[in-house]
Order: sequence, then C-alpha cells, then structure tokens
Amino acid sequence: MNFREKFFPENRLGFNRFWNFSRGGIDNFRSGLRDAVSGVEQTRSRMMEYDQLLVWAALSLALIGLVMVYSASITLADGPKYANYSSNHFLIRHLISLAIAIGVAFWAFKIPTKAWDRYSPIIFGFTVLLLIAVLIPGIGKGVNGAKRWIPLGPMNFQPSELMKFAAIIFAATYTVQRQEYLHSFVKGMLPMGIAVALVGALLMAEPDMGAFVVVALIAFGILFLGGINAKLFGGLVAVGLLSGASMIALSPFRRGRMLAFMDPWETSNAANKGYQLTHSLMAFGRGEWFGTGLGGSVEKLHYLPEAHTDFIMAVIGEELGFCGVLVMLFLFYWVVRRAFMIGRTALQLDRSFAGLAAKGVAIWIGWQSFINMGVNLGLLPTKGLTLPLVSYGGSGILMNAIAIAMLLRIDYENRILMRGGKL
Repeated sequence: MNFREKFFPENRLGFNRFWNFSRGGIDNFRSGLRDAVSGVEQTRSRMMEYDQLLVWAALSLALIGLVMVYSASITLADGPKYANYSSNHFLIRHLISLAIAIGVAFWAFKIPTKAWDRYSPIIFGFTVLLLIAVLIPGIGKGVNGAKRWIPLGPMNFQPSELMKFAAIIFAATYTVQRQEYLHSFVKGMLPMGIAVALVGALLMAEPDMGAFVVVALIAFGILFLGGINAKLFGGLVAVGLLSGASMIALSPFRRGRMLAFMDPWETSNAANKGYQLTHSLMAFGRGEWFGTGLGGSVEKLHYLPEAHTDFIMAVIGEELGFCGVLVMLFLFYWVVRRAFMIGRTALQLDRSFAGLAAKGVAIWIGWQSFINMGVNLGLLPTKGLTLPLVSYGGSGILMNAIAIAMLLRIDYENRILMRGGKL
C-alpha cells in the first residue's frame, strides 16, 4: 500500500488536488525567489572616506579635556597669582585654542602627504631657528623660570611643540631617503644623532627635558621602525640612558626630583620636591572607583600645582574615579592603535613616508600620554609634559590637532588607493 492509499483511501481526487497545489506553490516560491535574487543589482560595500572612530576618539579626548580644564581651573581666581582673572578665564582661552586648532586642522587635512615629505627639512630648520629665537632676550617669554614661549598677541606659542611634529616628518623623510645607509653608523645613524643632539641642546637650555625626551623617542623610534641596524640601535639606547643618567647626576635640581620620586612621603620631600606627587596620589586615592563627582575635587583647591596642565589626570582620577581613568586609557589606546594600523596600511601600499609618519604620530601621542600618566601616578619622575589633546595649552592642542589631521589625510589617501583611485 502506497502513501496515497494509506492516508487518502476514499478520496483520491482530493489528495491529487492537494498534492498538485502544494507542489505548484513550492515551484512558484522557488521561481519567485530566483527572480528576486537575480533582480538585485550587485554593488560593492561602500568604504568610508575617513576613519570615523579615530575622529570621535580624538574629539572625545578634546571635549573631556575642555570640561576638566574648566573644573580644574575654576578656583584659580581665588588665589593671589590669578587674582585679576575671572573664574572662566582658562575655559575661554581653552575654547579659543580649540577653535583655532580645529580650523587649522581642517586646513592641514587638505595638504597632500607628499607636501609634508617635500618640505620637512625646511620645517625642521625653521623650527630650530624658533628654538634659538626663544632663548634671545626680548623675544622669548619666561614662565616659572623657563623660557619656552614666543608671545604672539593673545596667544603664546611654544616652539618645542612644533619640534615634536617637525621631528616626525623629518625623521620619516630621512629614513626613506637613507634606507640603504641604515646599517652604517657614519651615513645612517650619525647625521640624525647630530640633529637630535642640536635640538636637545636647545631644549635643555630653556630648559625642557620632557620635550627633549619625546623628540628623541620620536626620531629614533621612526629609525627603528624603518629598519635601522639592531646593534646600532642598541648602542643608541645605551648612549641615551647614559646621557639621561648624566644629566640627572650633574643637575642638583633633577637629582633632588629623582630622590623625591623614590620616596615622596619622606617629610622633607613631601613638603618640597615631592609635593606635587604626594598630592596627585592623594587625588587618585580620594577618587576610588567612581570619583567624587564632577567639580568635587579637593586637591584642585590650591593644593595641587598645575592641576589644569601637567596634573590634569590627577583631577580626572579624583572627580571621575578609576572608571574615568579607564575611559581615558581606552581612548588613548584607540588613537594610538589606529595610528599604527594606518601606518601599516600605508607601508603595504608602498607609501613609506606616509607609513612612518603615521607611526610617528602614534609614538608621539603614545609615549607622551604614558609619561604624563606615569608622572601623575608616581610611576615616573615628575616632568613638565602635558596630556595630549586634554591639558590646557594652546600650542600643544594646536600641534596635536595638526598631527591628527595629517594622520587622517594619510588614511584618506590609503582609502583612495584601495578603491583603485590615483593620488
């Protein structure tokens, strides 16, 4: 007995109608699905013209910095040093700096990467002249015993910030042009060593050891990524460490800071060289997991010096807590990660200068952020370095914005080439 006779023994006509209808419906469904699929026009997935997540990460850091600069500086007008300033003074100046930086960044984004490559020696030489000019009486402006600024009307410009950017493009150009000599000390290492030593001497005359450390890390980091001989690089690291140790040993001021860093809670250190560090650590301790709330910092009430510049991370830790610090760490991680990935893509597309320049931006932002946070947390000796994109300071914000704009331009050109276009 077959299927029809078993289940439809008395109504074979009804079964035949049911079977034909079902089979016809399935055939019609298959035919309609085939027609629908064949009728869809095959298109490529649309590639964005720029890295949106990188833009949002950089803007998030800048906006958080704006809020925290206002929170950290709102009480400065109560002290004698800033008695003639309003409570909104630093907020307004920081807003102006951000507006200028964003405007200049839009202009810098339009500059082709090959233009930075072509004019990098001129930019580097011009910046060296600015470092010399800042030391000339009547031109350079001194603040807290250091001459690092050139007055430009409503804004003071800091040439050392421009030198960090100039070091990126100059080192990238140098590495590409001298690729065949990177295994030679005389033709590969020595010229860059002389250039860095010259810049270091000028920066130490200001003095600005923090900027010198960052410039050296940028220049020799790009050389390392460009394929310099490992033995030469190892010797360079040894020379750098010995030079740093000598500068600390020969300077009573730096030696005192190092001793205070080793034991900041010792009575004489806590009231002198370790004063900033101890109050920074107390700020992090008060913040605990979720912070005291925005505006709730006690350390910014004239206890922690430079709370809106070098030690703004301590105020973030106090008011936003451990969770706020984690958010900041993630945002900086994302910017550095994307910069390295953009650089790797450029190198895969045989764009050597663009790839090394992108990675140079990653080295700059990554190392300076690490040093600033390390100082705030007591992991490194106290140095006068701001937190990129966050701390108060017009020159720093401006050069950070230009660096991000160049990075976005490199990514933009990468995407054009990957779509089959031409530059």
